[in-house]
Parts: sequence; structure tokens; C-alpha cells
Amino acid sequence: MDFRHSQLLAQILEKETGRRKPKGLAHAVCLAVPLIWALWQLWVTSPLPFALHVGVFNDTAARSIHLAFALFLAFAGFPLFRDGPADRIPLYDWLLALAAAFCAGYLFLFQGQLADRAGRPEPLDIAVACAGMVLLLEATRRVMGLPMTIVAIVFIIYAFAGPYAPDIIAHKGATLSRGASQFWLTSEGVFGIPLGVSTSFVFVYVLFGAMLEGAGAGRYLTTLAFALLGHLRGGPAKAAVVASGLHGLISGSSIANVLTCGPVTIMLMKKVGFSAEKAGAVEVAAGSNGQIMPPVMGAAAFLMVEYVNIPYSELIRHAFIPALLAYASLLYIVHLEACKMGMEGLPRSTSLRLQLLGWGISLSSIILLVGALYYLTAWIPALFGSLAWAILLPLLLAVYLGLLYLSTRVPELPEEGDEALMRLPRALPVLCSGLHFLAPILALIWCLMVLEMSPGLSAFYACVLLSFILLTQWPLLALMRGEPVKPALLKGCSRFFSSYIAGSKNMVGIGLATASAGIVVGSVSLTGIGQVLTGVVEILSMGSLPLLLILTAAFCLILGMGLPTTANYIIVSTLLAPVIYALTSAQGLMTHLVAIHLFCLYFGVMADATPPVALAAFAASGISGGNPFKTGVQGFLYELRTAILPFVFLFSPEILLINIESPLHLAWVVATAALACMAFASVTQSYMLTRNRLWETLLLVGVTIALFRPELLRDRFFPPHETLPPQEVVRTIESLRPGDIMRLKIASDNGQIVKERYLVLPVRAGTVGERLASAGLAVDLRGDVPLVTGIDVDSHAEKIGLGASDEHRILGIETNLPQPPKFLFALPGMLLLAIVFFSQKRRKAEEDRFKTEKSAIFL
Repeated sequence: MDFRHSQLLAQILEKETGRRKPKGLAHAVCLAVPLIWALWQLWVTSPLPFALHVGVFNDTAARSIHLAFALFLAFAGFPLFRDGPADRIPLYDWLLALAAAFCAGYLFLFQGQLADRAGRPEPLDIAVACAGMVLLLEATRRVMGLPMTIVAIVFIIYAFAGPYAPDIIAHKGATLSRGASQFWLTSEGVFGIPLGVSTSFVFVYVLFGAMLEGAGAGRYLTTLAFALLGHLRGGPAKAAVVASGLHGLISGSSIANVLTCGPVTIMLMKKVGFSAEKAGAVEVAAGSNGQIMPPVMGAAAFLMVEYVNIPYSELIRHAFIPALLAYASLLYIVHLEACKMGMEGLPRSTSLRLQLLGWGISLSSIILLVGALYYLTAWIPALFGSLAWAILLPLLLAVYLGLLYLSTRVPELPEEGDEALMRLPRALPVLCSGLHFLAPILALIWCLMVLEMSPGLSAFYACVLLSFILLTQWPLLALMRGEPVKPALLKGCSRFFSSYIAGSKNMVGIGLATASAGIVVGSVSLTGIGQVLTGVVEILSMGSLPLLLILTAAFCLILGMGLPTTANYIIVSTLLAPVIYALTSAQGLMTHLVAIHLFCLYFGVMADATPPVALAAFAASGISGGNPFKTGVQGFLYELRTAILPFVFLFSPEILLINIESPLHLAWVVATAALACMAFASVTQSYMLTRNRLWETLLLVGVTIALFRPELLRDRFFPPHETLPPQEVVRTIESLRPGDIMRLKIASDNGQIVKERYLVLPVRAGTVGERLASAGLAVDLRGDVPLVTGIDVDSHAEKIGLGASDEHRILGIETNLPQPPKFLFALPGMLLLAIVFFSQKRRKAEEDRFKTEKSAIFL
């Protein structure tokens, strides 16, 4: 790694954790404050305040303290300019840190007085709000850079300069008093939902990831991935993908994934023949997708839970299959790259037969152990009630001690050096060496999915278990190995505190990003630009849904050039998610809100790998020594297989496990989606068994479309709906049962343009008038053509763009027509795939025979 790339990597690390490394008292403060922050966050998240009736903080107070900590650490940890002092904190930064913390904590310190004068701020309130906004923008500039700061400033200016804006986006503007209340003194701006999610959920998950890394789980997962896949063709690259996927279980940060796995994976990929740029690009693509990998999907996922109003466990269920497909297709891309370069895997340390035997015994034992624990944790509470914990805790402790003892019976993990990792470790001993690391991950999943606890409470219990592991694993291992206990005990305490501090420092950027993004949210609600934007985007997209989605994807990528994924998602979901929902509904599609928000998230994640500003690519190139721009371009090409998924699940929500009717249906959906992903990967790589010919690439494009969306072909020959005339509207609505889908075709006339839209919604119980009223429509049903006489504010009808001042009439109602099963129309895609496969198989055999004959002649 040369000096230039070392500098790039250092800049990435500085952005992630803070640049300054002060000494003396300043150093102690910069350690004590994040430690206190972490402990306070755990206290707020835990059930203890409500159980003990001590230290209970309401939402606004908690958000206020959370931002105060983030602002203090931002000014203490990041200098005014890049070349500022790194070994000390100047007096002006101490003053700014204290002032910023006071402004953020103002809502907590004076919450009673502010509640009494809500909407009537005093001069001191306005002054604190203005100072707080300036300090927040400066802290954001220091930590996140100029792009996020500029975006926030633009929306602030727009809020006050509305009367001077172009007519299409003009509004009456806001006074200083109104703006101060909106942005700082209420929960409508900076202290809104984004910062609330950062306070309630995100912190404990970031802390959980930092603690797992401190405990050694990151190294364990990376080594396990190499032991499992290192012997395959291009094995180190495949191991990099799996390792990053496993890290995605605990991290939720693309840059953290790259910096954690990259030093090992990139080095080994280069050893087996990958270029520096391709090795870095594989790690970029794998690391970026960590943010879409459940159960820990990054801060944006927790915001999505609030915006979509679904349990986090349900979001995990929706996101699991697409994330799995993204990683599976990346594995396939790596395999294609290895085949193109004629790579081989690392040599096995033992025979395949012995490995399979060992794996069979070990996996059977693990399954039996997990099954026994599952039934015991179900039966014991039922039998012993409130005394169950007295039995379960010793049982879990015994399992933990047993797993630690098992890890002492196998060799320790290899060191992270060239020679150590070029000798492929045996997978079974590696697995046994860290099974206790899986306990907190399983506990998190158990609390989320089985006990259906809140995300914050689930992470709290996982963090408590992980804290116990951090403090005890090294002393217990030393005791079991007959080694000195005191150094191991000191190591455990050191890792415990350093993990808490690292988790808090990692949260500074996220806290500021959510707070600054709250400015955008507050400005949108203050100015009403969201309603205007629907019309603007509809004009730009010319009413074309595919073009609208492409514009949204491009907007995400452009924003992502300067914004982190969290801020990117907040802005795009605030501005464009309602637009996508309105236009898809207006075109007659029953689009699920979670699919729209996942669409925004996926392209926000892709921005981390999109040049020219791709932080994950800069981090990877800093490790690989490759060109950052070329690494970013190659990573973006690898990420194209992720970009296709959002367009699929918007129209085919079965991939999100929506409308799945049976296990067989699920198996078919997963199998066809996997084949479609592989076909698309072969298109992007122009390779399957051998180099694609043009006609093969075109057929593979057809395979991708046919397998992902077989309904396109079916609907061509068997229309899904029939439009009945307006005279049939009343009779048809009466015949619908509760739960059926009502599809009304409505014409809107604003005096200049007549637009036709669809209103699609589930039918509720009641009369025809009540069913129409559930969509926000008051309709005169007496004539041959039903006329809309009124539209409710914030109703479904208003959200799809039906204006209250326009004239609307119902042109008809659509009824469902019988259609053949969708899977029949995926069969042509299967046939095309088979044609390409056997064509390339025959050509590959001829190429191999030619190479063999050529080698024989040469010899």
C-alpha cells in the first residue's frame, strides 16, 4: 500500500471515528464522554427506568440529550479545518462543543417551559434555535463534509424564501419565529422521527456491532468464510462475499464492512490472481450490500420501520430474500471472474471424505443442541412461570461454558498474515473455535422474530449478553488453558470499554446525519413542497412509471455522491416515496409501501459504490493499492445485479414474501428469481460457461425478464382486468366482498387538461357510499356517470393526485378476469436458458479440446 493510498484510507477512518487524538485531560474527556453516552443509551433503551421508576426520559428529552452528545463529540473530535491540530483541542472548539451541547440539550433542560409556550417562542428560544442550527450545520460540515450541509442550507433558504421562488414551487414563506419552532423547538424538524430512530434503535445496534468486533467475532466470521470456501475456484473472492454478508448481520455499514474484512480478503484475492481494482471492487460490492442484510440493516432500515409503520421483524422478513439473492448473484459473478481467469482454489488441508464426516457429526450436534435449547426455553417458562429464569440462566451459562471449553480443544484462529491465511484452515476447528459468538446474534434474532420484542429492547438484551461475553471469555479461556488469568481479565475489561467507546464514536456521524436530514423533513412539512413535487415529477416523467423509477434511482445515486446512506434515504423517501406511491396507484398498480421504501434504500446503498464519490471504493482502494475511480467503476458494474432487484419487487412483491400462498409457491419464487439473477449476472459479465455471443446475451436478457416478470407475457394474451361502463359501478361495488380489490377509473378535469387515473384499494364492509368514503370520496351516484362531489383531506384519493378543486367523474370500474397460473409463462424463459446453456456447453467442450490438442503439439 503506497503513501497516497495510505492517506486515502486514513481519511476514510477519520470520517468514521473522529480525526483528533488528543493527549492528557482532553484525551480522558474524549474517552469518558462516549463511554457515558453508551451507558446512558443502554439505560434509556432498557426496561429498567420503567421498572424502577427512575431516570425515565420522554422522546423529546432523549433526542435532545442524544444530539447533545453527538454535537459535543463532533466539535471535540473533528478540527475546524483538515490541517487543524490533531493532538490537542483548541479553546474555541471546547467553547463550541459546550455551546452546541447546550443548544441541543435546551429542549431537555427547559421542556416544561417550552410546552407552556408552544407556538409562542420567546426571544431566548429563537436565539438558541438559530445558534443550534448554525452549530449543527458546522458540525455536519466537519464530520460529513459539505454536500450534506449544502442540502440542509438549501432547504432552510427555501423555507424562508418561498415567496421569491419560481411559481411552480412558491409558497407564502415562514417567519423567523415559525421557522425556529419548526426546525428546533418542536419534534417537526431536527428533533423529529429520524433523530428519534437514531436515539431509540440505531445506537444500540451500532454498539452491538462494535462490541462483536471487539470480542473477535469479525475475525472469526472472516476466517470461517475462508475455511468454508477457500478451496473453490476463486475461493478467496467468494469467501470475501460470504464474510461481508456475515459481517452485514452485525454491522449495517458498508465502509465498516470494507475496513473490517478488506485487509484480509483483498490481500488474498490479489494472491490468487485478481487485479487490485477487481479485488477492491468485489469487497466494495459485498460490503455495500451489508446494509440490506438482515437482521442489522443499518440506520435507514429503522427509519423505514417508522415511515412504513410495520414491526421490524416484518421488515426483516420482507428484506431477507432480496438480500440473499444479491449475495448469491455476487458469488456467481465472482465465480465467472475466476473462470475467465482460469483460477484455482487453495489446497484443502484434509480429504473431502474426512471433512464431510466431521461436518456431519458437528452439524448434527449443533442442531440437536439448538433444538434442545428451543424446547427447553419454551417448556421451562410454561412449567415454572416466574421462576423460569432461575433455571434458564444456569442452563444458558452451562452451554456458554461448554462452547468455550470446546474452543480450547481446537487450534486458535490463524493470525492475519500472508503466510498464515494462504494455508487454508480446516473449517470444522474454525467453526468450533467461536460458536459462543453466535449466542448474542441468535439472541437478537430470537427476541426480534420469536418473542416479537421491539428492535431497541431486543438489541439491549443482545448487548447485555455480549457485555458478559466480553468481560468473561478471555479469563475463562485462560483458566481452561492453564494460562495466567490476570492479563486475560485486563484484556477483557480493556475490550469492554474500548468497544463501548468505539460504538459511540461510530454514532457521531449517524446522529448528525439524521439531525440534518430532519431539517429537510421539517422544510417539506412546513412548505408543502411534497404535494407540488408530485406534479413536477409527473411532468418530468411524462406519466411514465418506468421513467419515474429511473429518475428516482438517478436522484438517489446523485445524492449518494455526497450523502451517507441514512441521509440519502431520509431525503429520497420524504420527497419521492409519496410521489412513487401516488403515480403507481394512479396507474392502477397495487404497490406496497414497503417495496417503495426498499427501492429508495437499495439505490441509496448503491451510492456507496458509485463514482466519482464512493467512500467504500476509496476505502477498498486504500487497502488494495488500486485506482479508486477504477475500483468504483468496477464495483458499480458488480452492483448492477443489486440494482435490478428493486425494479422487480415493486411489480412482483412475492420476492418480498408478500402474497405467498404455499411453501411450493415460495420455492418457485426463490428458484426463478435466483435463475433470473444468474442470467442477469451473465449478461453483465458477458460470460456463462464461456464468452457470450451477441445472440446469447440477448436471449439471457429475455430470460431475466421472463423469469422475473412472467406476468408481462401472461397479461399480453390473457388480460387481467375488464373495464365495465360507469352504469355498472354501483352494482359491481355492491357485489364485492370485504378484502377484494376495487379499481375505479376516474377522469379529472382542471379546466385545461383531462387526466385519467385509477383508484385502487381494498374493499371494506358497508354500503356503496361507505366503501367509496373509505377512499376519501363523496360521490353522487344518481346519474349514469357517477360524479365526485368531495375529496377528504389526506385521504387515499388525495394522495394519488385527485385535487379538491378539480372536477372528477368515474368512467368505469375494472373487474378481474380469470388467468392461467403465472409459473406457466416462466417456462419460455427456462427454455431460452437451456438453449444458451447447452450452446455454451458444446462450445466450451470444443475450446477445451482445442487447448488440450494445442498443448500436446507444443509438448
